[in-house]
Amino acid sequence: TASVAFGDISPSRGEITALVTRAAVLAKADLQTEVVGEFPELQGAMGRKYALLQGEDASVAAAAEEHYKPQGPSDRVPTDPVSIAVALADKLDTLAGFWAIDEKPTGSKDPFALRRAALGVVRILIENRIRLALTSVFAKAFANFKGGTDQSSDLLAFFHDRLKVYLRESGARHDLIDAVLSAGSRPISPLVGEMSGKPTEGGAVPPASHSVAPPSALPGISPTRGEIGQSPNDDLLQIVRRVEALGSLLDTDEGKDLLAGTKRAANILAAEEKKKTTVAETVEPALFREDAEKKLYAAVNQAEKEAGQAIQNEDFSAAMLALSVLREPVDSFFEGVLVNDEDQAVRANRLALLARIRAATDQVADFSKIVG
Repeated sequence: TASVAFGDISPSRGEITALVTRAAVLAKADLQTEVVGEFPELQGAMGRKYALLQGEDASVAAAAEEHYKPQGPSDRVPTDPVSIAVALADKLDTLAGFWAIDEKPTGSKDPFALRRAALGVVRILIENRIRLALTSVFAKAFANFKGGTDQSSDLLAFFHDRLKVYLRESGARHDLIDAVLSAGSRPISPLVGEMSGKPTEGGAVPPASHSVAPPSALPGISPTRGEIGQSPNDDLLQIVRRVEALGSLLDTDEGKDLLAGTKRAANILAAEEKKKTTVAETVEPALFREDAEKKLYAAVNQAEKEAGQAIQNEDFSAAMLALSVLREPVDSFFEGVLVNDEDQAVRANRLALLARIRAATDQVADFSKIVG
């Protein structure tokens, strides 16, 4: 049987899991027969016939044939839960095995059709709308290969490449895919005051006794797993949903304007960071001189909180909508505020405010990757 834990990727438990286990035992049995030995193209098809003749459950018999699918871009993906689970396990086990012995596709050479196997996993997950934390599955698979090395990060990157191919062929913009995959790659700037604090007059949040990081979970991260602060992007279906939501936002005037404003903020910040200009570690409301600063700070607090909550609820459209309210205060800030003030403390504080804009949008996508 494959080294991937079937129980982790079976769509349900109980009877389905038992059928998956049985199907995994029988999936390759027909390879030992003389018929398949003489006619290799009949592998799977003969397995299904033998399983039915033996009185196996119809789903078990179907999995013997369908776990090889899809074998190409025009081939259908399995839809039966048992076939899906065995197909995923077979492909993931194969990929983890080759990665464990450092036998990966190079250039145009792919003698073991590993790209096809990975694309098959992508299609099965996306087209059946299945959630699967790939890094958890990889870790269990690599643990079963004695003498091999755990290359989960490298294998996940390989899947991201296959996902990009799949999405581009489906009409998605490459820059939106890159923006979503790059989300959360920078550390989030701390802020002053609890996110739940009520703004005072002028929009400033009262300072707390300590700085706290925004409570918003990065895309694809479960806060109970102790992973806040990194973004493995190992749930391919979530990536697709985020790309779709980002595309919908950028199709609106609010989205286009927000993109322009946030990119301007990011460009100024990046230029100053390159020059080693001091950027305050936290935003200090007491240093605000203009109403536009206060309003932007209040808007960022609200947008960051609401977007973070929406992401935790996996409502990426709501997260995009929450960020869209930054459009007007960002525009007003750049119209009425000079970032590079002569006062070093004021300048550092305003740059920290720009960092907060970048951090807020980074929760859903790295806007600097988006063309336009």
